[in-house]
Amino acid sequence: MNNASGYGELLFLALMGFLLIKGLRKFLGLPHRLPRWNKPLGYIWVPALALLAGTALLKVKLPLLADGYWLFVLLTVAAVLVLVRDYRPARTLLLALTPFLLTKIIEYALSGSDGRVLKEYDTLVDTTQGFSIIWLITFVLIARSQKITLEKERLLREEEERAKHLIEAQNAELERLVVERTAALTHQTAELRAALAELRAAQVQLVQAEKMASLGELTAGIAHEIQNPLNFVNNFADVSLEMLVELREEQARQQREPKLEAELLNDIAQNLQKIHHHGQRAASIVKGMLEHSRASTGERLPTNVNHLAEEYLRLAYQGLRAKDKSFNATLTTEFESTLPEVEAIGSDLGRVLLNLFSNAFYAVRQRQLKGEPGYIPTVTVITRQVQDQVEIRVYDNGMGIPEAMRQKIFQPFFTTKPSGEGTGLGLSLSYDIVTQGHGGTLTVNSQDGKYTEFLISLPINQAG
Repeated sequence: MNNASGYGELLFLALMGFLLIKGLRKFLGLPHRLPRWNKPLGYIWVPALALLAGTALLKVKLPLLADGYWLFVLLTVAAVLVLVRDYRPARTLLLALTPFLLTKIIEYALSGSDGRVLKEYDTLVDTTQGFSIIWLITFVLIARSQKITLEKERLLREEEERAKHLIEAQNAELERLVVERTAALTHQTAELRAALAELRAAQVQLVQAEKMASLGELTAGIAHEIQNPLNFVNNFADVSLEMLVELREEQARQQREPKLEAELLNDIAQNLQKIHHHGQRAASIVKGMLEHSRASTGERLPTNVNHLAEEYLRLAYQGLRAKDKSFNATLTTEFESTLPEVEAIGSDLGRVLLNLFSNAFYAVRQRQLKGEPGYIPTVTVITRQVQDQVEIRVYDNGMGIPEAMRQKIFQPFFTTKPSGEGTGLGLSLSYDIVTQGHGGTLTVNSQDGKYTEFLISLPINQAG
């Protein structure tokens, strides 16, 4: 090999060494893992240029210098891999490089002055080198796969950390809002404090009732129902306090205006009537929920089906709205005004209605999420008397139920919802309550992708 070709080979190896180190720095993240080594490694090509400049002074042929430089590059790479061996892909690369590096050391030791391996060792070196190259490629691919896996794990950890910080920030904000609200409540009148104490007691009852699976869906709806009359009570109380201050200021003047005082007194009286009205509404909601939360005694009592259906329909809708503010649906009721009362266990029948309403809202919401043009989510409840039976129809224009699933719909633990969103017990328990507990029937009619209708039929069993 002449010097000209030797120069070319050395320059090529210098370029290869530079590219190899550049790729290694990026693959292993050396700016972060070895900040002190990172910059000097960028000058891996300098020794090659120094060898080129010094060939005239050294009595060593260029082939040996080129092989020696390449061996230097490989040893440098091995040293870097040893320093970052705590990183799993680096350990794999070190395992990949070791046989190849040993082969190069042996090849260099067995090379003659012209840079070629002695003839008697040529076959052995070629075989060993071929094996080491296959080994090297295999483990480089494994290291690449490990890096991809570690990168995914790192991104997942970062995402979990961000989620954790977001939850902590939300919790802190919620705590701040609770503190502010608590401070505001301390300034209300004695009457309002008594009402709030009663509501807190009701909330404790509701928390206990939430542990019952059949009442779990009611919690958010109840909160929304109670919030409306509470807002009216608070607003009218604040306005009344402002009017009392204005009335006292008017009475303290030397020239009083009886007409203005009478108007203020009249407005205060109207506000107190409104406070009383909405307070009674809140108390009615609390009383009704406490009755529904009590354990069933098994005693059948005359029950107004229209009232029960309307109450649970509103609570089920508000419960879903509390979870998803963007959800809206059209609620349609067709109640027969002359519908007779049914002898039933009110709390049990309420659980059945709640389950059917919740399923209906879930079905229309799922169809709405598909983005079907012109689709309007609608849930309809119809009551009517058919001979000696009272029928309750719950209709929704949601996803529908396929024929194969309708055959199993009332079986325990069977559910059409995705895993984690349903236990498969709601309709099974509802079927038992209606058929075994009340001697009625519960059937379903549906068309896949169009609608679902549940029909409850209960005997009236009127006394007398």
